[in-house]
Amino acid sequence: MGKTTGFLEFERQDETYQAPKERIKNYKEFTIPLEESKLKDQGARCMDCGIPFCHSGCPLGNLIPDFNDKVYKGKWKEAAEILHSTNNFPEFTGRLCPAPCEEACVLGINEDPVSIENIEKNIVETAFTEGWITAQPPKVRTDKTVAVIGSGPAGLAAAQQLNRAGHTVTVFERDHKVGGLLRYGIPDFKMEKNVIDRRIDVLKEEGIVFKTNAHVGKNIDAKQIKADFDAVVLCGGATVKRNIPIPGADLEGVHQAMEFLKLNNQHVDGLVDFKDILSAENKNVIVIGGGDTGSDCIGTSNRHGAKSVTNFEILTKPTEGRPANQPWPYWPMKLKTTSSHQEGVERFFSISTKEFIGDAKGKLKALKTVEVEWIFREGERPELKEVPNSEKLWDCDLALLALGFTGAEKTLADQFGLEMDFRTNIKATTKDYVTNVPGIFAAGDMRRGQSLIVWAISEGRQAAHHVDTYLMGASELPLKDDSDLPRI
Repeated sequence: MGKTTGFLEFERQDETYQAPKERIKNYKEFTIPLEESKLKDQGARCMDCGIPFCHSGCPLGNLIPDFNDKVYKGKWKEAAEILHSTNNFPEFTGRLCPAPCEEACVLGINEDPVSIENIEKNIVETAFTEGWITAQPPKVRTDKTVAVIGSGPAGLAAAQQLNRAGHTVTVFERDHKVGGLLRYGIPDFKMEKNVIDRRIDVLKEEGIVFKTNAHVGKNIDAKQIKADFDAVVLCGGATVKRNIPIPGADLEGVHQAMEFLKLNNQHVDGLVDFKDILSAENKNVIVIGGGDTGSDCIGTSNRHGAKSVTNFEILTKPTEGRPANQPWPYWPMKLKTTSSHQEGVERFFSISTKEFIGDAKGKLKALKTVEVEWIFREGERPELKEVPNSEKLWDCDLALLALGFTGAEKTLADQFGLEMDFRTNIKATTKDYVTNVPGIFAAGDMRRGQSLIVWAISEGRQAAHHVDTYLMGASELPLKDDSDLPRI
């Protein structure tokens, strides 16, 4: 695989970025691709390691050494075929995945790992440019119909796999356009929406039917869906947003991150005027939550022209390197500095928001925080303690809550008569992805809780195998055993 001595000859190289002052002027992607010769060198770094631990890090089981080898040899079409054999949408994961495969790379034990994610992105972009990605409708249709509810990565993956099996698939999406959080949660500067549109065009050509503004459980009766289709796959995501129950949380100027991001994405798409979005222009913005959604809010606020951008995280500041208690090849909780952070933000860790403070008109003008420390005792849950005399007031005109999601909406579960687990996810296991109601399956964040795009695609693919088996008695769709993978 690769060049036998490649990892000794070539250092890791990643795509570079446009300068922050330039890229914040618009919402376009700002990466500068590597030359093809440099990409071949990166493919050459993949070691003939015997046991490719990158497989264990990837929820999809991507055949990483295989496509790296093809890139090194300049066989891009073969690389694309290998990549698509396990991943329906590498253009999504190649841009948005945190790359657990790279953290599991054997080379990463004592060197920079192979740049797997960037290689993946360049493979699929080359395939689109060369016209290798075309519709592949099934040669034979069954008489079975399947409804997929939700058009995020889990729903799209399930739909394509089931369509390949010959079933007639209809995808129901509650929003105006297809894509779920890919479209309305991910800013365009991380993934422009034509990336979604070109793939949806392929799926439509393959015979998948998409119905938008179709909110099952609201304007479409769930019982009617159950009656009209032979099987139903729920891929609606974890959409119940986590709140912060403190005084002033209802003030004007305190908003959920996804409300902020969705309106901005709709504005970029030309659906909403700038005057109608939650603008950060000339405001002191504080983003509460240190994950990827918080980072997206930071990048968007800077593009609005915020006066200042501050980021709070209640957890302790992670180490820059791999923590001692999270050895290779496991996923490490280490400090992540994103391109949005580099565009301008002050970050504070071990800090908790205690109160939002408003003016006489009920508008947010400040918030109060306290420093915290975490006490760890063996065999016990971590204990959070406030640091005495550490209260502080911060000027704030716009507070964005990027605190994650607690589970799936209960309406759909009630209408279908489904059981939910203690985390309010639809109850189904990876054994067969079936719920307590025969013929109804669940996959992605709606089943597992808030997670990664790569996990959503994986779950959509696995669920499709079991739906096909339910409908036909057996299935030739691929099935991957992910029981030993780390849950991140």
